[in-house]
Amino acid sequence: MSSMEEIIKWCEEVAFDLNFSHAKKWKAQDKTRVLVGYLPIYIPREVIHAANGLAVGIMGAGDRKQIIKGDAYYQSYICHLPRGIIEMALDTNLNEFDGFLFPAICDCVRNLSGMFKLSKKGRFQRYFDYPQNFDPKIGGVFYMEEIQKVLDDVYKINGVTVTIDKLNKSIALFNKNRELIEKIYSIRQEFPWRLSAVDTYHILRAGLCITVEEHNEILEKVVKLIQVEQGEPMDNIRVIVSGSFCEQPPIGMLKSIEMAGCYIVDDDFMLGSRWIIGDVADNTHDPIKAIMEAYMDKSTFASCIYDVGNPKGKRLVKQARERNADGVIFCAASFCDPALLDRPEMQKECDAAGLPHINFQFHENTGQFKVIKEQAGTFSDSIKLWA
Repeated sequence: MSSMEEIIKWCEEVAFDLNFSHAKKWKAQDKTRVLVGYLPIYIPREVIHAANGLAVGIMGAGDRKQIIKGDAYYQSYICHLPRGIIEMALDTNLNEFDGFLFPAICDCVRNLSGMFKLSKKGRFQRYFDYPQNFDPKIGGVFYMEEIQKVLDDVYKINGVTVTIDKLNKSIALFNKNRELIEKIYSIRQEFPWRLSAVDTYHILRAGLCITVEEHNEILEKVVKLIQVEQGEPMDNIRVIVSGSFCEQPPIGMLKSIEMAGCYIVDDDFMLGSRWIIGDVADNTHDPIKAIMEAYMDKSTFASCIYDVGNPKGKRLVKQARERNADGVIFCAASFCDPALLDRPEMQKECDAAGLPHINFQFHENTGQFKVIKEQAGTFSDSIKLWA
């Protein structure tokens, strides 16, 4: 893959392959390799990598799979994501996975972990609880214990001992991954027409289904390609999209927002890939402690974290200022309690800072975006005319 068109096409195919063929092919090459599926948002993928595993992001089925059995497992007043994932689990999509991690996002995901356990999907199913206390001696100790449980789960499958050197090497690879992603966002902040938000999304989502080594090679090519002027700048406003950190927005909706006159210069779609802001220390005698300290001190903000000492609204406004954004689009999945409960306070912070904003909701299998396009277009026009 040498051209941007080839890279984007390949990434789109890999990102939306609900059978995870690329990851399963990787596993088949070595009997000690393991596949560990995880739901949004964040897990420390470094520890899975160091144990000769591949952490595979399971972001839902979108509109690519008809939901039949999944609707029998959940009530109608929850988001679409768990229905699609349990449908995949009850079919053959996830059959060759060795284990699954369910980060502490909401009650729906907590219940999904129990459904996987009852359905005996994988050799382990673990609810991965985030620390809500950011004191290293309390939440930090708890977090390291959670990481060790995951390492124990993987060891029981492949018998691979995770050493300090292996962990440090894995940390360095993921540091490089985050650095390259941030370079792409920084270039897009200044020249958003060089790489659309949709294409950026495809490139990042593909990284959840391939090894970090492969993804880093792709990201390096993308960074090199978008440093050269291409495309034509348009009279668009620059926005941040906030609230889509778990259930992923349909591609058609992202295209509609862009077509309505908005450059999406930052977002929280693939938040797990960008959770740690900066580097994790990669040359220490206690790399698990380094991962913990990075989580304590360098985490971004999301509604699944009770970050009362560092309010999300103020951080959102700061992010908008740093990205030179003209406004914020609050875009949450229907029935997403964490995002919808946080939204009023975040809107108040935007109002206090004089930062324009609009909001709407979506389902990951939504097919029509006319109303959303009209809202985004009106928002764009109002800022260009009066802001």
